[in-house]
Formats: sequence, structure tokens, C-alpha cells
Amino acid sequence: MKKILELISDEMKNAFEQAGYERELGKVTLSNRPDLCEYQCNGAMAGAKQYKKAPIMIANDVAAKLSDSKVFERAEAVAPGFLNLTLKKEFIGEYIKNMRADKKYGLEEVENPAKIVIDYGGPNVAKPLHVGHLRSAIIGESVKRIARYMGHHVVSDIHLGDWGQPMGLIMNELRIRKPELIYFDENYAGEYPAEPPFTISELEEIYPFASKRSKEDAAYKADAMACTYKLQSGMRGYRALWNHIIAVSVSDLKKNYEKLHVDFDLWNGESTVHDLIPQMVDAMKTGGYAYVSDGALVVDVKEETDTKEFPPCMILKSDGAALYNTTDLATIMMRMETEKPNKIVYVVDKRQELYFEQVFRCARKTKLVQEDTELKFLCFGTMNGKDGKPFKTREGGVMRLENLIQEINDEMFRKIKESRETTDEEAAATAQVVGLAALKYGDLSNQASKDYIFDIDRFTSSEGDTGPYILYTIVRIKSILAKYTENGGDVQAVLSDLKAPVNDSEKQLMMELAKYNASVETACEEYAPHKICAYIYDLANAFNHFYHETKIIAEEDESKKAGWIALLALTRDVLETSIDLLGFLAPERM
Repeated sequence: MKKILELISDEMKNAFEQAGYERELGKVTLSNRPDLCEYQCNGAMAGAKQYKKAPIMIANDVAAKLSDSKVFERAEAVAPGFLNLTLKKEFIGEYIKNMRADKKYGLEEVENPAKIVIDYGGPNVAKPLHVGHLRSAIIGESVKRIARYMGHHVVSDIHLGDWGQPMGLIMNELRIRKPELIYFDENYAGEYPAEPPFTISELEEIYPFASKRSKEDAAYKADAMACTYKLQSGMRGYRALWNHIIAVSVSDLKKNYEKLHVDFDLWNGESTVHDLIPQMVDAMKTGGYAYVSDGALVVDVKEETDTKEFPPCMILKSDGAALYNTTDLATIMMRMETEKPNKIVYVVDKRQELYFEQVFRCARKTKLVQEDTELKFLCFGTMNGKDGKPFKTREGGVMRLENLIQEINDEMFRKIKESRETTDEEAAATAQVVGLAALKYGDLSNQASKDYIFDIDRFTSSEGDTGPYILYTIVRIKSILAKYTENGGDVQAVLSDLKAPVNDSEKQLMMELAKYNASVETACEEYAPHKICAYIYDLANAFNHFYHETKIIAEEDESKKAGWIALLALTRDVLETSIDLLGFLAPERM
């Protein structure tokens, strides 16, 4: 189904052509003066020099060809040569009826679906998720959902930090605290226990303790590095202990991500590609890409167009140890072999931009990816407190993500209990749904690359550009539809009873609905969930304006009422589909 702007532009292009002018001058845009008209065309201004005519003369010629248009109720030429356009109510009514008949409300899936790997999340095992993990999870999940909805084949990968020094620090501290564990007996040849010798709470306490001590105690740090070496060398006991760490951590991570409605197809980590690194390094050496510099193995990635020095990409340190660069490059190599993607998208903090530019350039130079493979760095800004600095707890530490979610839920619970009579159990369940919407919409409504202020009062407000406002709108629609059913109506039976609008607010609601396919398509193309947020905010505003001006249930004309109920049902469906793309749901009541 064509986007409404395309249909309007087609009509205008035909008029330009019939008037003797170039078709492409008939491009139509939304009006920048909605008080004067709904759409506008500036083609007469652009064609004045080409046709050596005053713009107003061209505009008048074109307007004359639209006198009996089935699209425009009014096409007015105004000085110095603009065409102000107003749609016919019958045209917009028919478009909305076709939206309802289409399985995705007028959205056309992509003709050539791409295979896309989206890398987001990126937590370290044995450490709790904190607010720094929030944006990657929320943005990555929405980008994945939007791309799949458009018809692309998407694989999501969490890319765990599960290898290297942090593992050595944990194992060394476990060895000190529990020296009797058989994992540290290098002569043990039997089976290792199925149950882990620690809980997630113990792990989360051990890592920061060990990390802090390693910075103060050189001998302790050396012992931890020795544990790391034993793990990476494949020592049985250390590998078995590592498997326990992974299992306990991943189980806990899945629970926390589930609370955010975030999931992953792959739970790969740095460890997944450890055994591929020697093969990759050999290929880089034999290909003449990698060379030794100050003892380290590096690849030059500077380009002729660089206006300043661009550092080389280090592949191995002077002691032969791998780096993040190494595992990220090996991961690209693995993904190209196993997934064969057209695009790999990384959802990462914008402060990592130089790092990913290095990695991408190195991957291209060393032929790890094909020439037409897109490597996309989808950067995001920081979530800041009201002081404009990265968000912290009241004590100044980094807040655990589960505590942030609980803080939002508690505030929503308080507001729900204040607003209506309900049981604590129902209020708590509703608070979880609305709290997640407040958190996700508060984040996603900002352009990803920009920093934003986390303001719990604003995010949880039921007024303004917020998640709760969107949900209140959906719940209001559901309430009206339920009332219609209680009065003997059948919503399902009237879904297709959409008619031409009878008043301006109904027409405005239809015009906002008609922008749905273009909004989702743009959000997918630009990796921009905030475009969907902006769309549903405008749609919610248009609905609420219509609602306040129209007595829907009290309407005595049953045919007119049925048309409005059909319009409400479509608005509900479009809003609920849109918030699902953003990664949250609406409750039945609030």
C-alpha cells in the first residue's frame, strides 16, 4: 500500500504534467503553516527560472488542473507561487479503510530483506546490570523489533564480557576463600560437581572486592593473571569453574533482561572466539596487513582522507595477549562465516566511536568482511541526572539497573493508588507495566546519540510526551470500546465500517493514522526508534482532541457511531503495534 504522501504527490505530479510542466516539480510536503492548509507544494517556485514564468502563473496553471481532483478539496495558488492543499474527506476516509484491510496497516515490507546482526547489551558476567547497560538494551531491542517488522532477518547477540582478567580475579579470590575446592587441584581427574560452589550474590560481591584489591596489591594481581592464563590455556578445573560462573551469571542476566522485555538470539561472548584468534592473526600476517611495532602486533588503518593522525589497530599486546580489538575482530570473522550478514549493527556508547572506527577499518582492510557489508556504529548518549552528569545513586555510586526499575515502579504504584481505588496487588501489577513504559519511552523518545536527563517525575507523568500518557490514551480507547460492547455493540462486526470524517478533529485523527507506514519505514531506515515515539505522541494527541470534541457512545446515529468505533479500534491497534515495536505493552486499565 502506497504511503499517503506518495499518492498526494502523484496527483500533484499529474497536474504539473497536464499543465505542461515537468512532473517532478509536483513534490508535496506537509504544510509548515497548518493554520492555512494541510499540505503544500513549492514546485512552481522551483520551476520559475526553468520556464521563465512568474511562479504564481505556474501555480495558477496547476491549480486549474486540480479543479475536479478526487484527492484535493482545495488547491489554492497563493503569492508568490505556493500551492496550498487541503485533502478531500472522502479521500482520507478511503485511505484509512484500506489501512484497516491491510495486515500491517498499510506498511509494505522490504522487497529485499537483509540479514542483520545486532550487537547490543554487552554486560560482563559476574557483575550486576547497572544504569550504564540500560540504553544499549532498550535501543538495541527496539531496533531489532522494528527491523523484523519491516521484514528483515535479524539475529541479536548480547556479546558477553566473559573472558580475560575479570575471570582471573574471581577465580583467584575463590581460591583464597575456598582453597578446598577441587577445581584448584590440578591432579584431580574425576567429574566436577553439577552445582556451582557460589551464588550470584557471592559473585557480585567477589568481583568488585577482587578488582579493588588488585589495584593495591601487585602480588595479588599477578596471582589473578596466572589464574587467567590457566583458564585460557584450557586447564580442566578452571574451565569447569568458569562454566559455573557463566551459567549462574547468564541465568541472572536473563531474569533481569526479561523484566525489560529484552531478549537475545545468541548469548555469545569473547570466549566464543578465543580459539579463532590464532587463525585470524595468521591470516593478517600472511596477508601483509599486520606487523610488529614496539613489540605489539598492529594493523595500520589510517586513510588518505584523514586530516589528523589516526592510531593503528592493535591486534596483540607485546606479551602476546589479546585485546578487546582482537575479540571484536574475531567475532566479526565468526559472524561472517556463520550468519553471513549484510549488516552488523553495534549499539554502543558514543564514547567508543574512535574504537569502533578502528575496528571497522581494520575489518575492511584485512578482508574480514565483504566490500558491501555494512558495519554500523549506532551510538547513544549518556543518561544523566538533573545535575547534567552521568546518573548516580544518592551516595554517588553507579545504580544497579534493578534498583532503577524498582524506583520507577514504586513511583507509579504511588500514583496509581492516589488516582483510584484498587487493591495493592492490582496496583503493583499495573505499576510494573506502566513503569516499564515510562522508562523505555523516556529513553527512546530522545534521539539515540543525544544525552538526556533522567527525570522520574516527568517520565512517570500521565501528561505530556511520556509513556504513561500514551498508555492512558490506549486504555481510554479500550474503555470506550468496552462500553460499546456493554451497550450491545459488536466491535469486531464494525471494524471495516470506516467512513469519510464528519468533522475536523476526526479528519485530523485519520491524517495522523495515515502517517503510520511512513513513520515505521523511516524509523527502520534510520535506526531511529524516536521517530515512532514522535509519531504515536502526535497520534495520541489527535485522538484525545477528537475524543474531547465528540460524544461517541451517546451518538444516536448508529451508522455514524459504528464508523467512530471502527476508527477507535484502528487507532488502538496502531498504537499497540507501535509500542510493541518500542518494547512495552499497555494494561487493560490504569
